[in-house]
Amino acid sequence: MTMQDYPSRLSNPNSRKLGTFSYLPQMTPEQIRKQIEYIVSKGWNPAIEHTEPDFASSNYWYMWKLPMFGESDVDAILAEIEECKSANPGHHVRLVGYDNIKQTQGANMLVHRAEAS
Repeated sequence: MTMQDYPSRLSNPNSRKLGTFSYLPQMTPEQIRKQIEYIVSKGWNPAIEHTEPDFASSNYWYMWKLPMFGESDVDAILAEIEECKSANPGHHVRLVGYDNIKQTQGANMLVHRAEAS
């Protein structure tokens, strides 16, 4: 098997890869739900972040509200993702699962990729 090259360029924000899942096709709503179910099953705290496509490679993304400490309702998390997308048109949106035991991110994935302007 030959390794595939993914041509990412700073000059083309739509070509940039933003984490492991970004090398795969866009997740379906069912796949996103499964990822949220996994985050909740691990007891991790979900958080939603967003940013403009031109700045997605930056370390700083805007936090959407506070992390959803202790939230286990998958539909509530999905609703917050949709609210973030509506309030920030043209932004990428990612979901983070914070592991409060290990004090790190247990999961981090792009759940909405906006087109760069």
